[in-house]
Amino acid sequence: MKTVFDELQATHAPRDFIVSGRPQPIPETPERIGMLLEGVRRLGGPVIAPPPIGEETLARVHEPRYLRFLATLWERWQRLPDAAPGPVPNVFALGRASLPPPGYPDSVVGQCGWHLGDGSCPVTAETYQAARASASTAAWGAQLLLDGERVAYALCRPPGHHAAADLAAGFCYLNNAAIAAACLTAGGRRTAILDIDVHHGNGTQAIFYDRSDVLTVSIHADPRRFYPFFWGYAEERGRGPGEGFNLNLPLARGTDLRAYCAALDVALARLADFAPDVLVLAAGLDIAIDDPFRGFAIATPDFTEIGRRIAGLGLPLLIVQEGGYPSPNLGANLEALLQGLLS
Repeated sequence: MKTVFDELQATHAPRDFIVSGRPQPIPETPERIGMLLEGVRRLGGPVIAPPPIGEETLARVHEPRYLRFLATLWERWQRLPDAAPGPVPNVFALGRASLPPPGYPDSVVGQCGWHLGDGSCPVTAETYQAARASASTAAWGAQLLLDGERVAYALCRPPGHHAAADLAAGFCYLNNAAIAAACLTAGGRRTAILDIDVHHGNGTQAIFYDRSDVLTVSIHADPRRFYPFFWGYAEERGRGPGEGFNLNLPLARGTDLRAYCAALDVALARLADFAPDVLVLAAGLDIAIDDPFRGFAIATPDFTEIGRRIAGLGLPLLIVQEGGYPSPNLGANLEALLQGLLS
């Protein structure tokens, strides 16, 4: 198995995010990278760097004006008089779906309220280059599969599954799994995404919600009392041509392996019915019992069973790293998952 990783991902190092209205130390830190690489290296296999990603590849998923916003945000914010050290929205485009739709502002403050969806997507001077490196990692992993690899692991950080076409949220700026899926689809592969992060992949869902060519399936903590709160409910099935091509399987907090595997079996049955050529696994390790978010109760050996069941589909597989935050077993959890997926 080849691992793709770009060292530029480590340059994004915000200190805080907003929890219950207060700044708290952010768990999505560069420290994650070393822990994940430790798990990979215990399994062996090469770690390769991707080439830079092109604008046309990013534009398969993200709107051009959003990419311009991310590329210029830090410099434009620094020119504001008496502003906070980093970009912080103080007004939000709450009526984006209304008729008539709200106008798009020229002001960087207004654009922050349009494109920064919550208090957990802090921006630093290095954020955009790190997010692009993360997206490059996913896109190159997709290319490896198009070139004939059966399994590849894209060590993506910052993660991506909360990022929509023109919105950053939940530690995510560019949607790595969606970019990989778009690359595979452009390469002629019928593609499905299975998201096993403890948080619902609302950005991925939004990107493909009106489409039938990519199936999106997410197993996650029930959003009634868990981030992202507003999306991830079972009744969200897709819209228009995409109706029936989105499956959400919300589970109670504290879910253990037995209940998790029951939901996973439902997910795998839907995936088999879709009959994809390739699977993108949005691999959130924050389902672990010792993860800081304390959503599910999956122990390290359980990851091997989860991986084994997914491998049973017999599909070429791109593993895209999503959540999973510093904990004593983060590297071991990745190693256990990969062992199951490679079985």
